[in-house]
Amino acid sequence: MKSTVKNLSDTKVELTITLNAEELAIATEVATSKLARDVKVAGFRKGKAPTAVAAKNIDPEKLQEQVIDNAISKAVAEAFVESKLQALDRPAVAIKKYVVGEMMEFTAETEILPVVKLGDYKKLKSIAEKVSVIETEITETIGRIQQSLAERKEVKRVAKIGDETVIDFVGKKDGVAFPGGTGNDYALTLGSNQFIPGFEEGIVGHKAGETFDLDLKFPDDYQSPELKGQKVTFTTTLKSVKEVKLPELDDKLAAKAGPFKTMDELKTDIKRELNSQKQREAGEKLKDSLVTELVGISNVPIPEILVADQAKSIEQDFVNNLMYQGATLDQYLENKGFESKEKWLETEVKDVATKRVQAGLVLAELSKIEKIEATTAELESRIEMFKQQYANNADALKQFEQPEVRRDIASRLLTDKTVDRLVELNTKKNN
Repeated sequence: MKSTVKNLSDTKVELTITLNAEELAIATEVATSKLARDVKVAGFRKGKAPTAVAAKNIDPEKLQEQVIDNAISKAVAEAFVESKLQALDRPAVAIKKYVVGEMMEFTAETEILPVVKLGDYKKLKSIAEKVSVIETEITETIGRIQQSLAERKEVKRVAKIGDETVIDFVGKKDGVAFPGGTGNDYALTLGSNQFIPGFEEGIVGHKAGETFDLDLKFPDDYQSPELKGQKVTFTTTLKSVKEVKLPELDDKLAAKAGPFKTMDELKTDIKRELNSQKQREAGEKLKDSLVTELVGISNVPIPEILVADQAKSIEQDFVNNLMYQGATLDQYLENKGFESKEKWLETEVKDVATKRVQAGLVLAELSKIEKIEATTAELESRIEMFKQQYANNADALKQFEQPEVRRDIASRLLTDKTVDRLVELNTKKNN
C-alpha cells in the first residue's frame, strides 16, 4: 500500500491511497469467505460448502462490492495510523481508479485532530484574586439565619410587608392568559421584590380568602418583548398570611444556629466559612483565567466537527435545565427575542462551544507535554466518591459500571489534574 497526505487545512486532510494486486487478493479472500456463509450450494447445508465451491456460486457484483469495502476499510485504518493522524469522523472516500484484481486508487478526506502549538505555559500572567470578608456579608448571613429560625404564625389580619403569603394568580393581557403568568400555591414574602413593581404592594391590605385584581404594567426594560411595557391584570387569590417574628440577635440565637456559646463565636465561624468559599471561588476563577490565557497565546486550529458536537451537548444541557424550570426552548427563544433557533445557536452557543473545544485541545496537548496521567487508583477513588454521593440511587450507581461513563470520568480526571498542574506551574513564582 502506498499513501500520500495532502493538507487541505490545519484541520482537514486528504489521503491518496493505492493498493496493489496482492492487497486486493487478500481483500477478495476475506470477502469470499464472508459471502460464502450465506450461499446455498446443492448437496451442502447453507454455509457449509467449501469456500472454493461456494465462490463459484457468489454473485460477482456482490463480491466486488464486498472486496472494495474490505480493501478500503483496512487501508484507511492503516494509512491514518502510518501517517500518525487521528481522524475525527468517518473519511469521505472517492474511488479514482479500480482494475479488478490488479489495483485500486482512492482518496479519503476527513477532519483530523490538529497539531496544537502551546505558548509558554509556565509564564502566564493570571494571578489569584485576593479575597476578604466584609462586615456586611457577615451581617447578611446572620440575617438569613435569623429568618430561618423565625417564628411563623398564621394570622387573620390584613397582609403587610414582611409577611409570608401563599397565593394563586393568573396574569392576563387583553383578557388572555399569557405564558409564565400563572401560579398556584406560590409562596411569596411581601417586600422580597420577586414580582414586577406593584404586585406585592397590591397584596398588602388584603386578608386570606380574598380574590382581587391587580392592574399593573410590565417595566419598559422587561426581558420578554411580548410583555415589555404592557398593561396586564393579575387575578390573585390570597390563600394564607403568616406573620414572621424574628428572634433577637443574641447568644441564644447563636446556640440555636450551631455549636456556639456566643454571637461572637457564630460571627467568627461565618467569617471563616465565607473566606473559605471565596478562596474556592477565586481558585476556580484562576483556573479559568489561566486556561483562557493559554489558549490566547497558543496556536489552536479548530475542527468544525468538534465545535458542532460541543454545540449539541450545550444545547441538550440547556434544554434539560429549562425543562427542570418548567420552561421550553421555544419559550426562551421568544422571551429573548431570537428570530430562530439557528440564530440562537450562532449568537449564544457557537462561541461557547468554540472556546470549550480550544480549551480541551490545549489541555490535551499540555497533558502530553507534562506527561500527566490518571492512574487506575485515582480513577477508582473518583468513582467511589461519586458512588457515595448517589448511594441511595440504585439506577445512578449502575451507570458507574458502564465503560463509556468510566471513560468520561477518567477524561475529566485527567483534565482536572492538567489544570491543577497549570496552576502549580504559574503560582510557584508568587510564593
